[in-house]
Amino acid sequence: MTHDLTVAAMFLQADWVVKAVMGVLMLASVATLSIWIFKGWEIVSHRRAIASALKSLSGGGELASFTQLPDPAAAAMIQAAIGELERYPAGERDGFADGIKERVAAQILRVEAGQQRKLSRGASVLGSIGAAAPFIGLFGTVWGIMHSFIGIAQSQTTNLAVVAPGIAEALLATAFGLVAAIPAVLVYNAVTRAIAGYRVRMKDAATQVMCLLSLELEGDLSARRRVEPPHGV
Repeated sequence: MTHDLTVAAMFLQADWVVKAVMGVLMLASVATLSIWIFKGWEIVSHRRAIASALKSLSGGGELASFTQLPDPAAAAMIQAAIGELERYPAGERDGFADGIKERVAAQILRVEAGQQRKLSRGASVLGSIGAAAPFIGLFGTVWGIMHSFIGIAQSQTTNLAVVAPGIAEALLATAFGLVAAIPAVLVYNAVTRAIAGYRVRMKDAATQVMCLLSLELEGDLSARRRVEPPHGV
């Protein structure tokens, strides 16, 4: 009797536990592909937006002129700085400059942390798939081999033609585990590197915002000194 040893045939002939394991691993592969497509599009769009925002910020100007930046993180940083400036009337901010800068810096840190959490969604799933898939596949293989040995004992034969198909079906689970794990690890590393690069650009944007805030506070102080008469006059 000849056995069909194609992947599809071995999947259909495998024990139900092995089938369940391979089904889970196929779903994990689909999840990896979906996350790769979505995160790739998301990170690329954010990197373009932060690059455009940095180009705008490097040109200088008042904070109020940057409220429509394309990157949400950079726009939120600008809004935080403007919000703190608006707490005090123009010309009276120099006495509160240190406090304004500290509060803006704290809010910028919150913006950065929130944006990083948003971009990191899904990356942990990739890491989990990459770490767990080989062991899930190994479990399917162990179960399949155990089931094959039980069948060998019941048939009371050690003929390789009879033994080999069951072992091949069991080993297919390990192959599915590796097929799920290897892309997940590669995509996870690519996503984390891309997020790290975006985080560096966010730091650059934060520095630009703090510089613009400092210049605006200094300009406010200079304007006040020009308006106030000298002491003793």
